[in-house]
Amino acid sequence: MGSTLPDPMERCVTVVGGGLAGCEAALQLARRGVDVRLVEMKPLRRSPAHLSEALAELVCSNSLRSDRLHNAVGLLHEEMRRAGSIVLEAADASRVPAGGALAVDREGFSAHIDAAVRAHTRIEVVAEELRELPPSPAIVATGPLTADDLAARIREICGDALYFYDSIAPTVYADSLDMDVVYRASRYDEAGQGDYLNLPLDEAAYLAFVEELVRGEKVPLHAFEKALYFEGCLPIEVMAERGPKTLSFGPMKPVGLPDPRTGREPYAVVQLRQEDAGGTLYNLVGFQTKLRIGEQRRIFRSLPGMAGAVFARFGSAHRNTFIRSPDLLDAQLQHRQRDGLYFAGQIAGVEGYVESAALGLLAGVFLAARVRGEEAPEPPPTSALGALLGHVCRGPAGDFQPMNVNFGLFPPLEGPRRVPRREKHQRLAERALRDLEPWVASVRAVPA
Repeated sequence: MGSTLPDPMERCVTVVGGGLAGCEAALQLARRGVDVRLVEMKPLRRSPAHLSEALAELVCSNSLRSDRLHNAVGLLHEEMRRAGSIVLEAADASRVPAGGALAVDREGFSAHIDAAVRAHTRIEVVAEELRELPPSPAIVATGPLTADDLAARIREICGDALYFYDSIAPTVYADSLDMDVVYRASRYDEAGQGDYLNLPLDEAAYLAFVEELVRGEKVPLHAFEKALYFEGCLPIEVMAERGPKTLSFGPMKPVGLPDPRTGREPYAVVQLRQEDAGGTLYNLVGFQTKLRIGEQRRIFRSLPGMAGAVFARFGSAHRNTFIRSPDLLDAQLQHRQRDGLYFAGQIAGVEGYVESAALGLLAGVFLAARVRGEEAPEPPPTSALGALLGHVCRGPAGDFQPMNVNFGLFPPLEGPRRVPRREKHQRLAERALRDLEPWVASVRAVPA
């Protein structure tokens, strides 16, 4: 257990940050009879990555990644559904076609969560930029772009913050693409009409594109910063610099995407994923970038079918700040030296929308029990929620890095080790859902 409490605390909790983790935490608390003051600096101030005034704004991709149970994040989706997650509720309600992935209409997704938070009678949404840490009980879910003053206060109790760079892919209007070049398909989809738009490249076009990426002018880092990129979200030009064929084995991989007009796989493919319910906007999958805006326009328009592309949003890169959670947090996400102060979301050391929301859910469940003079158990380590919590709270502190959920975090299965990967992952998922069921029952929201 993360605490020897259960001393009841003040029945009003401050949640700092109106992103996915903060909104998830606020609703988990409120649904358990706890009053919440949700403090969000928008619209008074926005980070460089935010555009909307809505809570739970998606600032990067519109994809919550695979929704299939044999994938660790798909398993996490299902566990969060069973635990009553508002983020998964909103995602399911605003889903757009994306093959086996869970992609959402950006505005519909945020609007769903925003409405749920603001409608709850136990939640007060306060537009304010906090410059000091709030008194306990509180959850800090300020995300990877925590404002400087508050980040300085966090640093005082957490030591030096770590950072790496995360990147955003550009979005284009579908009606600006040349549909004589584009074809629709999902990878390995034999049924015909797939969920992705695809731009085929021959070898010459691909190599010319890679050369332009490498030569293109990038937004420079500050003198005191290092290019510590998250490997799962590398800027496309950084991948191109690793070798001329890197992209053709990565985001531009043509395998399973034959062009129906030729019956053959192109040398490389650019995939575009639907961003909104109406199919107006598409983002370039895997094309997160630190190229200057003018260079993005010039280089990406050189791709087949994009000569007249109109960009709704250009790519960008930003700094992600996070704490060394294994050194600082107990098993319930509470700061070991600051009673009643919890951390959730990306600042606690996870990567990805769903993982951030998962920590918000857990922090809300844990703190709600504490406020009520109880103690919630941690989810079993065999579950995706438990495995993710284990990485954050008991991971390798000396070399701690944010991580997406993955089956490598799970305890091994009993029995023979040499099992086909797909079968192994399916068995891990079945075990996880079976083991999680008592935990879900024990922490189910029953308002006081």
